[in-house]
This record gives sequence, structure tokens and C-alpha cells, in this order.
Amino acid sequence: MLRAGVLGGVVLALASLPLAVPAGIGAMKGAAILQNMPTELKDHQVGQTTYVYASDGKSLITMFYDEHRKFVPLASLNPNIVNAVIAAEDARFYSHMGVDFQSIARAFVANRQQGEVSQGASTLTMQYVRMALRDSATTAQEAVAATEQTPQRKLTEIRLAIKLEGQWTKDQIMEGYLNMAYFGHRAYGIYAASQIFFSKEPKDLTLVEAATLAGLVKAPSSFDPANQTGPALDRRNYVIRRMAELHFITADQANKAAAEPIKLKLSSPPRDCGSVPAANRDWGFFCDFFKNWWMQQPAFGPNPVARLDKLRTGGYKVVTSLDPKLQEFGMKDLLSRSKTDMRLAYGNVVVQPGTGRVLSMTVNRVYSMDQSKNGPNSDPIKRSFNVKGSYPNTVAPLLGGGDIPGYQAGSTFKMFTMVAALDSGMKMSKSFYAPHRYTSIYVVEPGGPAACGNRWCPSNASGSMTGKHNMYSGFGKSVNTYFVQLEQAVGSDKAVRMAERMGLVWHTDVDRLHASPKHADKWGAFTLGVADTTPLEMANAYATVAAEGMYCKPSPVLSIKTPQGQEFTTTVDGKQVEAAAPQCHRAFSQDVARAATDAARCVTGYKAARGSCGDWSTGSRVYAMMERPIAGKTGTTDDTRAAWFVGFTPELAAASFIADPDYVKNVAGDGNYNMPLDAVTNSLKFALKDKPVRDFNPPSSDILN
Repeated sequence: MLRAGVLGGVVLALASLPLAVPAGIGAMKGAAILQNMPTELKDHQVGQTTYVYASDGKSLITMFYDEHRKFVPLASLNPNIVNAVIAAEDARFYSHMGVDFQSIARAFVANRQQGEVSQGASTLTMQYVRMALRDSATTAQEAVAATEQTPQRKLTEIRLAIKLEGQWTKDQIMEGYLNMAYFGHRAYGIYAASQIFFSKEPKDLTLVEAATLAGLVKAPSSFDPANQTGPALDRRNYVIRRMAELHFITADQANKAAAEPIKLKLSSPPRDCGSVPAANRDWGFFCDFFKNWWMQQPAFGPNPVARLDKLRTGGYKVVTSLDPKLQEFGMKDLLSRSKTDMRLAYGNVVVQPGTGRVLSMTVNRVYSMDQSKNGPNSDPIKRSFNVKGSYPNTVAPLLGGGDIPGYQAGSTFKMFTMVAALDSGMKMSKSFYAPHRYTSIYVVEPGGPAACGNRWCPSNASGSMTGKHNMYSGFGKSVNTYFVQLEQAVGSDKAVRMAERMGLVWHTDVDRLHASPKHADKWGAFTLGVADTTPLEMANAYATVAAEGMYCKPSPVLSIKTPQGQEFTTTVDGKQVEAAAPQCHRAFSQDVARAATDAARCVTGYKAARGSCGDWSTGSRVYAMMERPIAGKTGTTDDTRAAWFVGFTPELAAASFIADPDYVKNVAGDGNYNMPLDAVTNSLKFALKDKPVRDFNPPSSDILN
């Protein structure tokens, strides 16, 4: 507690500071003011920048921050910066008790002589208190009170500064100050200032550089060396002279330093996903997925807004699952084949089974909000309103993990029906005669698609599919009329629920209605892939099969470390687990997964281990290209508006598509049928290069017949 006698003198001296104390105020009035002021600094963690890296832990994807700041301990700083700040702001820092009454008296005299406020009297401790009050404010009123130019605010600083000096060492106060002070150019703290102005670590600052930065704190805009060299140079040289007067440096050192010009090496710190490296603009789509993932995790806060705030202030080091080499290969591979019709989005997502970690997200687009030079929109209505198309620049999450509905995925959905049937107890030998056209039990609106009377009547892509099929040949040849009968046998609601168990969500009102408990058992067309989905969802769904029935939520992270270097943990079912740990559970049995995999081998030309695939398949070129075990499923929608391939090995799964995201009624065309097959095969082959060859485990005899 500050003594009343001292307080009276302080209040009198404060009359010369930013706002005058009303006439007649004395020790008793000052004491009354003091009683209504804060007595403690709130326990407040200063916001720090979060750094997000690729899987190598070195390639910076971007940073997230409100105020760009990274904490550095005092012991790691070059002594020049500490000495320069003392010389610039508070020469008696290590001798006063938080308040420098000599400075207050000197300021009082100077300001009375000038007739205005020409000198302040804030010590570094008082400045720290002011910043702490400002940054811990939870209301607008608190923020104003922390910075307003009044005697009351100054008294608050004095009271808390004296108390702080009794609780912290001088070095702790200096460390806190240097990590909190604002240096201009969005640089909060000495680390950010060193990076932004000189592109180096604080420990590497020279005497001249340290003096330049120390001179900024008083008035960052007025002394900004990037904008006003003259004032910045004068301020820097003032700091250098004061360092010599305080015997931090010699007169000779001061003269040499003052003769040097200001040499900046400015850098602009990246911020959010729009600032991924210019040479890797494609990383923006993965970054966007990461950001959306973070905002969905309860470990980081009670709601998306709180979680985003934590990302921007938590000071984490996040190592993501993005494989920069696979990403680079995937982009080059896609772009080598997508030069004909740029309206068509052509993308690929690679996922790791058993963890759900996403290794690459590639699409023939540039992640950028600048769409001024984009081509015309392919949607006739949007084009009539001069709405630009999504090529080549877009930030739309075309690959998933965001808020777009996606695309119909055609026959790739047959996997959900087959797994549901196996899960219900059916055998791989389950057979049906599959005519070219089949009248199903499902009712459709009169005149609706593929309708005969009031029944849904799907047909096959080729007359050569007509005949008796089981799950092996039905899946390998993608026989629609076989799978509609299989869906009828197990129930379309079971297929829908299985898709949900494997990670699909419903993106449109129409799909949500059809998938609802009231309607799912009537959704006959589901098995032919009429619902909208994304490559991320499909790659991860098939990764569940590759992981022998273990579903893992898609994840973009390998590790999340706190500023103290510890793994960030959260509580799950009463246990502490790493927030970056895979979130997995069993979706169906190991044997069901192995049986589904065996049928999916038929598609790629690899042939099944326990069944007969027939004499041809829809993706027979894949195994010949891959030259190692691979399974998967092709898919096309009506009129080939979209073409898909989802493939997997025991180690990796990938999904590729080609479609027009602006106008889904546009056709991708039969000529582009093989493009998704090539993208998946090439990416998996590259990722597994030089890795030991692993084969799939065959299913048991119990599930075959």
C-alpha cells in the first residue's frame, strides 16, 4: 500500500501529466481515488503466434495470430537490446522500486515550464502494468480505463507497479516488457520486431539494430524506419548516446554506431491461410481444412469462436500431416493432365488408414481470393449476373473439410451397400440374376428418372453385364442391377447408416431428408451414388476398409505443442490424451473389411484372393500401373457429369474426382474417365516408392459362402 504522505506528492506531480488533477486535490482525495482502483493484475497469458508446419517440421505453412508475438526468455536475448531499452525508456530501472519519483518531479517541472505535457514519467514497470491491464481487459470500459490519459490511470499504474516490484524480480519484469511491447508493423514483442524489421532472431541483433528497435517503443509510427528514415535515425542515435552515457558502450562504439545508416531487411509475417508461401499456393486448401478441423475440436474451446481465438493466441507449434513431397508430386501430376477444360475441377486426396491423417490435398486450382481474372462462370444464371467462375483462383474447399456440398460420386457408393450386407451376415457368394434393366421395389414420382410406372427402374451401363453375379463380379464390373437387389435385401437404410459409420455426412437438405430415419429405407438410388460427397470423405471411408474396419476421423495434425514445448492434451473419457492423437473406433469387423477388400481387388485387375472376379473389370489398368497390391472402385454419374476413383493399399487410401464445381450439370465426359484412376495410382505409387510391398489379408472362409 502506498503511504498517504507519498501519495499526496505523487498526486501533485501528476497535475503536470496528460490530464490535470482538479484544483485542490490532496492526499485525502488521492487516497479516496486509490481505494476504487484495481489492486491486482489479472492472471493473463499474453497472446502468442501459432506456427503451422508441414510434416517435416520445417516447412512453414502459415502462422495464426491477432498480435504477432513469440515469447523469448531474457537469458536468450542479446544484452544490447536490454541495455538499449533501458537507455531509451528507463535509465534507473534497476534502482527504483517501480516508480521513479525523480523522473516524476523532473517531468512536473518541465511540463510546468512548457505549459503542456512535454515529458512523461512512466517507468518500464509502469508501462508493463499499463500493457497488462490493456491486454487483460474483458470489456471495452476496462480497455479504455487502461489507456486513457487521466491521473486516475496513472495512480493505478503506480500502485500496481510498486506491488509488482515486490513480487517479481527486475529481470522478470524486463522479460515481460520485452515480450509485450509494441514495435510497429504488427510486431508485438522483441521476437516479432527482430523478424519483421531485420529478418533475424533477437539473439543476433547488432548494437545498431537493437538501438533502432528500442527507439520505436516510445512512438512506433513516428519513428518507423521503414517510412521515416530521418526521425528514426535521430531517435536511434539518441538511444546510442544514452547507452554511452550510462556506460553500456564506449564513446568510440557510440560514434561508430551512430555513423552507420539504417539497414533494414523487412519481412512480412504470413497470417492465416491466404498467406501460404507463394511457391506453394496449393497448400492453402490443406491449410483451410486444418483451420476448419481446429474449430470443430472441443479440446480447444467451447465453441468455434473460442477455438479460433485459441489458435490465434495460443502460441502453439503445430506439425501437420501434409507431406510436402507428395503434395508437390501430386500437383505436378494433376496439372500435366488438366489443360483442356479448366472449368473442370480435378483433385485428389491421400489419407493414411488407421490414423485418418491427410497426407496431401491437390486440385487444379490456385488458392487465392483474387478472382478478378477468373474465367466466366459455367452456371448460366450466375454468368448472366457476371459472377466469375472458380478457375483458376478460388478458396472454396473443393476437396472437402469445408462448407461446400461436394459432388455425386456414382458407383463408389456401392462399397457402402456391400459392407452393410456383409455386416448384416450375408456372404460374398450372395447371388442375383442381374438383367440389363431392373424394376425395383422403390417407388418414385411419376415420370421421375429411370421410372417405369411408379417404380424405380435402373439399368446397367452395358448389356454385357447381364447375368448372374455375386459380390465379387458385381463389384468388379459395377453391375447396377445386382447392387440394387443387394440393397433391397439388406435395406437401403442399412447402407445409409453404414455410410455414416464410415464418415459420410449429408451436405444438402435433399440428402438429409432422404437419409433421415423416416425416409432412408426408401432411398433406392443411394447405392448408385446420388448423394453429394467430397474426395476427403470418400478417401477416408475407403481408408476404413483398408484399416480392416477401424474408422478414424480425418485429421490434419501430427503434433500440437504448447509454447513450453509440451504436447497439448485434452480429456477423453476421463483420461488425458494428446489432442493430435488419432480419433478412431471400430466401424465393422475385420473379416467384413477383408471380404470387401477382396471384392475391391477385382476392380483394379489385381484379382481376388478368395473369389472369382469374372473376365473384366472397370479399372483393370490400375494394378498394371501400380505394380503392387491395390484395390478400389470406379464411379461415374449420369452422363458422366462426374468421374471418380477411390483406391487403397494396406498403407494408404486416395480419392480422385473430376467435375464442374460451378455447374454440376456440365459433363466431365467419357474421355476423362481415366483421369481419376491415373491420379490415385500415381500418387500412391509415388508415396510408397522404396517401401516394402505389403499385401492385403484375405477373408476367412466363414464369410465366403
